[in-house]
Amino acid sequence: MFDRPKSGERAILAYGGADQSEQAVQELRELAISAGATPVDILISKRDNPDPRFFIGKGKLSELAALVAAHEAELVIFNNPLSPSQERNLEKELNVRVLDRTGLILDIFAQRAQSYEGKLQVELAQLKHLSTRLVRGWTHLERQKGGIGLRGPGETQLETDKRLIGKRISQIQKRLEKVDKQRGQGRRARRRSEIPVVGLVGYTNAGKSTLINALTGAGVYAADQLFATLDPTLKRFMVGPHQPLVLADTVGFVRDLPHELVAAFRSTLQETVEADLLLHVVDASDEQMAETIEEVDRVIEEIGADEVPQIRVMNKIDRLENVVPHIERDENGRVAQVWVSAQARLGLDLLKDCLRNRFCGRIIVRDLQLGPMDGELRASLYRVATILRDEKDEAGGWSMRVEGSPESLRFLKPRFGSEPEAELIGDVEVDAA
Repeated sequence: MFDRPKSGERAILAYGGADQSEQAVQELRELAISAGATPVDILISKRDNPDPRFFIGKGKLSELAALVAAHEAELVIFNNPLSPSQERNLEKELNVRVLDRTGLILDIFAQRAQSYEGKLQVELAQLKHLSTRLVRGWTHLERQKGGIGLRGPGETQLETDKRLIGKRISQIQKRLEKVDKQRGQGRRARRRSEIPVVGLVGYTNAGKSTLINALTGAGVYAADQLFATLDPTLKRFMVGPHQPLVLADTVGFVRDLPHELVAAFRSTLQETVEADLLLHVVDASDEQMAETIEEVDRVIEEIGADEVPQIRVMNKIDRLENVVPHIERDENGRVAQVWVSAQARLGLDLLKDCLRNRFCGRIIVRDLQLGPMDGELRASLYRVATILRDEKDEAGGWSMRVEGSPESLRFLKPRFGSEPEAELIGDVEVDAA
């Protein structure tokens, strides 16, 4: 009952959402294809009060059974969350496997996770989802209320399964805590080196991976499908000659993203929470763009990242008529939206200018005298600044002239004071056109 479906199964889709638009129904179809199923037909129903036994009414159930028989389907996928008893009743009535939206998305994530952390997070979400269904699925074997002679093997089976799942969940959580500590060390190291982090967020298939590839040449897998990439990607990006950034690409969001996944991926999404700026990538060609923006903003608020400054990157303008790359500003003159096409590489210079203006608006030059024991400090300067002069002196030290942003050279202040020889080179301005 709880095995994952094999790929390539013929599936009937049952859509019962309040949003009956073609785009919403198409998303269910794309999710099924992403999981490896082959949708052969779809049943659309609208019911204010779901039936407690089958979720759908008896008439729609008969219609669904007829579709299963006609297409010789092996799987029925519901867009709605089903209770364990509803799944069990439907499977008994239809004689095929039944999957709800949460189980479908969990299956896609299980297929796409590649990293050690990603696999652990998906397994944790699956086990938490399974545990509620397993306990209720064995209720016909539970006999704790009976007297002598009624405590059969069903109680042992139930308790054994509960214990094994609980033990595995505990093991995964401990392993994820170790991974989270390692991520925390990386974040603290970036903070110490004053390297800003820019988090990419957005609806799945909005083009985040394509954008990070266009900006950095990272080679992240990108495809025109939902959840093409799952594991987080951190890439160093030089926004200017003196200022590195870290671009953090995270898992895409989707309507009704299962709560189990949001909770399981919280450590991964911590990169978003602690970012200095969020680039909210939006598919500008999507007819339901407003709804997807609202859904992403809801998840951002849920994970506690709603206070992080945000710029919307309106992507895929090559699919629109009479739209050219441009920048839109709010009433305070701050950049609100940048219209680009990552695939066609349109408007990327405007986006880079916005990042450059935000993170390296000032460039300074400092003259430094380093002693013979300052080799580590000298190496740090080579990593974060442009070296204009580096000469060995008679005492075995170095006479250096370095150029960089105030942020990248802030670590010099405890040793050399507050920029007495600093020279302002210039500010970076962004064309508002």
